[in-house]
Amino acid sequence: GTIHLFRKSQRSLVGKLTHEFRLVAADRRSWKILLFGAINLICIGLLLMWCSSTNSIALTAYTYLTIFDLFSLITCLISYWVMMKKPSPVYSFGFERFEVLAVFASTVLAQLGALFILKESAERFLEQPEIHTGRLLVGTFVALFFNLFTMLSIKNKPFAYVSEAASTSWLQEHVADLSRSICGIIPGLSSIFLPRMNPFVLIDIAGALALCITYMLIEINNYFAVDTASAIAIALMTFGTMYPMSVYSGKVLLQTTPPHVIGQLDKLLREVSTLDGVLEVRNEHFWTLGFGTLAGSVHVRIRRDANEQMVLAHVTNRLYTLVSTLTVQIFKDDWIRPTLSSVPIANNILNLSDHHIIPMPSLKAADNLNPATSTPAKPSSPPPEFSFNTPGKNVSPVILLNTQTRPYGLGFNHGSAPYSSVLNQGLGIPGMGAAQGFRTGFANVPSRYGTNARGQ
Repeated sequence: GTIHLFRKSQRSLVGKLTHEFRLVAADRRSWKILLFGAINLICIGLLLMWCSSTNSIALTAYTYLTIFDLFSLITCLISYWVMMKKPSPVYSFGFERFEVLAVFASTVLAQLGALFILKESAERFLEQPEIHTGRLLVGTFVALFFNLFTMLSIKNKPFAYVSEAASTSWLQEHVADLSRSICGIIPGLSSIFLPRMNPFVLIDIAGALALCITYMLIEINNYFAVDTASAIAIALMTFGTMYPMSVYSGKVLLQTTPPHVIGQLDKLLREVSTLDGVLEVRNEHFWTLGFGTLAGSVHVRIRRDANEQMVLAHVTNRLYTLVSTLTVQIFKDDWIRPTLSSVPIANNILNLSDHHIIPMPSLKAADNLNPATSTPAKPSSPPPEFSFNTPGKNVSPVILLNTQTRPYGLGFNHGSAPYSSVLNQGLGIPGMGAAQGFRTGFANVPSRYGTNARGQ
């Protein structure tokens, strides 16, 4: 082949990531996200230092929410990168599943952090250390301000969709019940508390409230165990908020059909099956490609006289309202009349009065043959009965010319000879043969072979 002397070497993984990061950074919309990411890193460093100085595990659990904000900013960058990329031969459906994977990874990591807090809190119940409240309240308000400012300033499309599409957490359900009671007294607050609050804003406010209660109880009564109790409460709220989002994004990764569109899909498929020329709709499969993007494939069987392009246009028009990425395969009805014979028969074979087919078994030693039944005899088993019409599967037919017609009969005589002697006497020639007749493979052929007569 051709030798390329100055061929460029393939880039490494770090080089590819750097190239894609430069592609995203070239867009001005991502500059705001990068700025918030830099501030988030500074804020995380300060909070971790204050957690170490105060020895508060509740503040550590609340700091994990700030780390989760960093993951959400990275997910937002991935969302911008997905919008810039076009489908490739390797990723024919595009890159939308990358942002689904980013959401799933972020929520799972947040739950792992909550489990770590629960484990540390269980150890602290055995030996509760002293909590210093010098920077506890300051760290709480810094984290609350930055979390709310990040959530409300950055429009994170993937997390906004997941928070609305996923099922409600137990914290949202309890707050919704409380909000209905409050809105019954003050109706003006219904636009704020109903129908349900943003889960990220809700967990930020609930965690800050738990830390404020911890600060007051430690300052008043030196009740250090309340810090551990607040850490457990924040961890449970984090786990309960992230778990429905992990389940929803995990189902998207598993290519399942969303439950809320199953009824609409069934209705559309029934409409497609009633179109002119459509006989059957089968092998339908629909799944969620990304957040808000549904893909699917379907096979449509149509009549032989139907127009394929017309049916394809109607089917696509019906399903495209719900399925954005659709593959429709049209094939016509392929029924075939059954045939009586798969092998052509010669014209001279059709005249049964002139030709007959005699199945000839394979030649073996004369000692293994029973002359009465013309089948091999076994000493251990009785001879088979009625074996004249069962010559076997692998016996090739022998076609003999019939020159005379004789009355129908079984052809048994007083004596018989084995196959070897029969062949020696010229059985293959009409009019010459042994002193017995043989039945042919056709049961209704009124002919018998041999030159014998009864009584001879």
